[in-house]
Amino acid sequence: MSIRTRLTLWYTGLLAISLVFFSVLLYSLLSGILLTVLDDRLAGQAQNVIRLIQSENDPITAIRTGTVTLPPIDVFASQNYIQIVGLDAHPVQVSENLRGQRLPSPPNFADDIRAGRAGGFTANLPYNVRLRVYTTPIRLGSRIIGAIQVSQSLAAVDDSLVVIRRLLLLGVALALLLAAFGGSILARAVLRPIAAITATAQQIAGTQDLSQRIPVAIPTDELGRLASTINAMLSRLDEVFQTQRRLVADVSHELRTPLTTIQGNVDLLQRGAIEDAALRTEALRVIGDETARMRRLVNDLLLLAQVDAGLQLQLQPVELDTLLLVVYRQAQLMAQGVVVRLGAEDQARVLGDSDRLRQLLLNLVDNAVKYTPAGGEVTLTLRRADGWVKIDVYDTGIGIGPEDLPHIFERFYRADRSRGGHGGSGLGLSIALWIAQAHGGRLEAESEPGKGSTFTLSLPEISETHDRG
Repeated sequence: MSIRTRLTLWYTGLLAISLVFFSVLLYSLLSGILLTVLDDRLAGQAQNVIRLIQSENDPITAIRTGTVTLPPIDVFASQNYIQIVGLDAHPVQVSENLRGQRLPSPPNFADDIRAGRAGGFTANLPYNVRLRVYTTPIRLGSRIIGAIQVSQSLAAVDDSLVVIRRLLLLGVALALLLAAFGGSILARAVLRPIAAITATAQQIAGTQDLSQRIPVAIPTDELGRLASTINAMLSRLDEVFQTQRRLVADVSHELRTPLTTIQGNVDLLQRGAIEDAALRTEALRVIGDETARMRRLVNDLLLLAQVDAGLQLQLQPVELDTLLLVVYRQAQLMAQGVVVRLGAEDQARVLGDSDRLRQLLLNLVDNAVKYTPAGGEVTLTLRRADGWVKIDVYDTGIGIGPEDLPHIFERFYRADRSRGGHGGSGLGLSIALWIAQAHGGRLEAESEPGKGSTFTLSLPEISETHDRG
């Protein structure tokens, strides 16, 4: 069963329950009102009869002897029946149109008469005849000497209630038909955006085109927010898909060169083409370098995969000045004609993972050395400022173009054109940024083409009294 059908049935069912409840309540109310109006009319007629009796008779004598002079019955119309009873509830006189019969009496009628209770009740007679009987006590001063009963057929009331029932049933039926029809149209209109979502999803699944988006008619309603959320999810999936494609392409490119180099040198060694010991040594060195390059790439990819899986670092107090000195010494080995200097160095401690922080700083130094021509300078500084520890890696290299600077921390992004064609794997700065953020810090870059770049690592400082354990 479709959602539209279920919504229509639910809507119609709830409306049916409401209408039936309302109809029963209205019918009961109208029935009570009709009986109340009839009782009031019968009570008024009973009072008229009592006044006539009191004006034409000696009430006590009339009640005792049963010789009450009743007014002409046509005064109250032929459908009204009158009966006078004594305190013992026995009739002492009836109207002529009763033809010797007596009106029915409710249970404990004599007690009601002596208590002076007035009221009406419905009597069901044979042949589906229903009468409404209203009883009024006859008083003489403070004494009750009997009662008068005025009755009328309920045929007119019953006919009115039949008409009301038919009108209510017809109204409910028409309302439910209109509700079912309108509910179906409304459900179709409400679910139309869902149909659009389904069609778009099917089209995306068929074409694998994640650039498609669901049209949003009303962005502020529930379905509009759902469509906007799905569009945002599609954008994220498209971004991830493009990143994955770029990852596969870049990894393939990164691995192809070292593999080709390794394979070429291995082929030469296998064929015995390199007889010279120095050349063999060089070939083996190249194979070792390319193997190390591939190992670094695989390690970087593994680390990023762990990062995406929610890798958490174990942070402990780290002496940053000591760590920076270690990085400085390693940077001198990587210099390759670049002058590496150690500038201002404050003593500072942070909560961190020393291995990851050293990896971060070596990545920055490696980039600085790689993109600084021989004779240029790379300077490392450490300073404290307002509860933060800042490490600057400054170089006098070729710099980064303004169009590339916003993207340098993206995975596999390489600003080859602006940086002289020095192509790395494009993962080092992404890893460096994650390490900084994992320590609650920041990694920022400033650069001017032709003048150099400055990378600044900011980490929260801990006090000297912090627990070293």
